[in-house]
Amino acid sequence: MMHDDVEKILYTKETLENRIAALGRQITADYAGKAPLCIGVLKGSFVFMADLIRAIDLDCSVEFMAVSSYGDGTTTTGAVNITKDVGVSIEGRDVIIIEDILDSGVTLSYLMGYLSAMKPASLAICTLLDKPARRKADVKPDYCGFECPDEFIVGYGLDYAQRYRNLPYIGILKRSVYSA
Repeated sequence: MMHDDVEKILYTKETLENRIAALGRQITADYAGKAPLCIGVLKGSFVFMADLIRAIDLDCSVEFMAVSSYGDGTTTTGAVNITKDVGVSIEGRDVIIIEDILDSGVTLSYLMGYLSAMKPASLAICTLLDKPARRKADVKPDYCGFECPDEFIVGYGLDYAQRYRNLPYIGILKRSVYSA
């Protein structure tokens, strides 16, 4: 069973729910009177984004991008590949990029530059997890759920080789699973 591959649970379902509700309240206050466009970075952000937008008490719209810099490995390749672009104009819009984890920062740094060129009114990053120990690019989130340890984590949308996304919590993957 996939639960057996988890060494330790870092954030329980309840802990995630509480923190996401708080992020939703903060975004609601910060964007009062606005209608932000939330752009989820697939695939990892889909669980977090679904819960987050339900916690935002504003008229907001949703869009997705698919971006890869990891493949099926555990570290970034450094090459960012957009496999699904935004399907709407973001010019003059307040945009919030929704990401599962800010790790090396390579992907988000690239996305910030890419989306900035489309002339949004504002551009912010909301990440569920921030792992500053791995940072290669100077990127800081505007909204962050948790700062996490330098471990390989899975669950709640985060994967290893497309597995474990459906865990209801975030946990540390046993090293034996990905170093075998």
